[in-house]
Amino acid sequence: MKIAAGVGENQAIVQAARRVDFKVVLTKSENELLDLLLTGKVNAAVRGSLSASHLMASLRGEYPEVYRASLLEFKGHQFLLAPVGIDEGDNLEQKKKIIDYGAKFLEKMGLNPKIAILSGGRPQDVGRSPKIDDSIREAEELTRITRDKYTVKHYFILIEDAVADGANLILAPDGISGNLIFRSLVFMGSLKSHGAVTLGIKEIFIDTSRSQSEDGYLRALKLAEKLARTK
Repeated sequence: MKIAAGVGENQAIVQAARRVDFKVVLTKSENELLDLLLTGKVNAAVRGSLSASHLMASLRGEYPEVYRASLLEFKGHQFLLAPVGIDEGDNLEQKKKIIDYGAKFLEKMGLNPKIAILSGGRPQDVGRSPKIDDSIREAEELTRITRDKYTVKHYFILIEDAVADGANLILAPDGISGNLIFRSLVFMGSLKSHGAVTLGIKEIFIDTSRSQSEDGYLRALKLAEKLARTK
């Protein structure tokens, strides 16, 4: 079992790699990290503290549809939050694909998908602004076209209710808001991050923030190893 991990300015990934009982191949190059992964020289890869923009652009050269879903943990309950890439989930079709990919991942993990769709306001906020109206309208449409296939509910802006109800896939209104939710919950709050699962590829690639802690990187490495063993 070999896992590749990228080393940028944040050296916490190096310390995390020393704490696992499997081999971690460290690299300072985005190109080398992807080469190790795509050629099968490693079983999985973790971005570590390398730059996301170059890595994701190269990965999308191999796979045109790539989305990331952060695996978060709150009081023992784990759930996926997506999209978390700031350029992901910009339209209805992309959001539907994220739901499909995310649901397949959960089912592979032996879980029944319970999907929460978020939007930019409460039901009574319709009419306050065109942006809010569009967000709510799109979330309602997304709920309508997926409810025959999954257990899905539109929670509007109430993410706290979605978590309390045990949702295991929470869909943010877009990638920017998803990234902000992630940063607020993990870097300013107390939620544990296990890294972001990359959906839409056959390899196992765990995305991580360049600002992650040593323990956060450790959880991401362990997730990569777990997924590689169950692949």
